[in-house]
Amino acid sequence: MTAALAGGLLLALASAAALNWGYFVQHGVASALPPLTLRRPLASLRLLFGSLRWLVGFFVGIGGWVLYVAALALAPLSLVQAASAGGIGLLALLASRHARLKAWERRGVAVAVAGLVLLGISLAGRTTTATVGDWGAVAAWVAVSVALAGVAASRRSAAGLGIAAGILYSAGDVATKAAVHGGARLGFVPVLLACHGLAFVALQLGFQRGGVLATAGLATLFTNALPIAAGTTLFGEGLGSLPVVRVLAFACTVAGAALLARPGEVEPPRPVALPAAARPIPFD
Repeated sequence: MTAALAGGLLLALASAAALNWGYFVQHGVASALPPLTLRRPLASLRLLFGSLRWLVGFFVGIGGWVLYVAALALAPLSLVQAASAGGIGLLALLASRHARLKAWERRGVAVAVAGLVLLGISLAGRTTTATVGDWGAVAAWVAVSVALAGVAASRRSAAGLGIAAGILYSAGDVATKAAVHGGARLGFVPVLLACHGLAFVALQLGFQRGGVLATAGLATLFTNALPIAAGTTLFGEGLGSLPVVRVLAFACTVAGAALLARPGEVEPPRPVALPAAARPIPFD
């Protein structure tokens, strides 16, 4: 393993820790706020950015994304995502310290982590070289991802919004990998910013509809799994020497997502009193 590759994987681990800690903190704040709404975006943003604790979580998450971009400059996309896979385990640990996890949540996390670990193992023996990717194929991947995210978000449930956020974040990560090569591919910068912006909206709305694992957990799961597939299909990063393990890994990932998406009892948010003129219109 080269020094650059090792550095990229270490940056990916640090990125996963920062991102998931940030998600956990943001969920704790957003779930206790009055309903956020797309009809009153400025009022909703004021609610979020008016909380110092939420701001800390948000900027730690931004720092995690910066580390992620640095990791992509040093290592292939699929390896960076495999190293980031432990993020959902950290999120589950943080959630368990706040409240006892439901049985299906524990099983979902265990199966999802197993799937993501298997994804990493399936990369064994593959080459670490990669192509810059065809811009048309990358654009098509992003377009399909946005469409699928729209379908998931249309459910307006915690799981649906979490899945939408994960798909959008993964599309942004794919666009980021294309953009770090510079030149004409810097045209993907507005695309990745738009994907991350839409993912941010979906995730914050999801935080008010369910627990952290049903929202940020699913977002993390899809954010990690989909770019590994993109690394293989778009950037020529190889299938590895264990294709059967790769199939089993994705099966576990899907099963873990299904368990985490199971609806459960949700504690009602603790509203914060606001002047009547400042109260946002409900999303629904």
